[in-house]
Amino acid sequence: MSFGKSDWVAMFREIGLDEPTMQRWHATFERRDADAHKSFLEWLGEPAESIERIRNASRNDWSG
Repeated sequence: MSFGKSDWVAMFREIGLDEPTMQRWHATFERRDADAHKSFLEWLGEPAESIERIRNASRNDWSG
């Protein structure tokens, strides 16, 4: 059994993370280690265009 994107999202929701909080999680990951964030998204099997969209949104949404 593999642990994929839907499993991560389900776990995040189970602990109370809503969509804006998950976006902040991505933004924090991108800010702390952009290469690791990219690798994580690739590991999840996200297509390249989706990875770029998520990373761009993460860089633009960071307000901390």
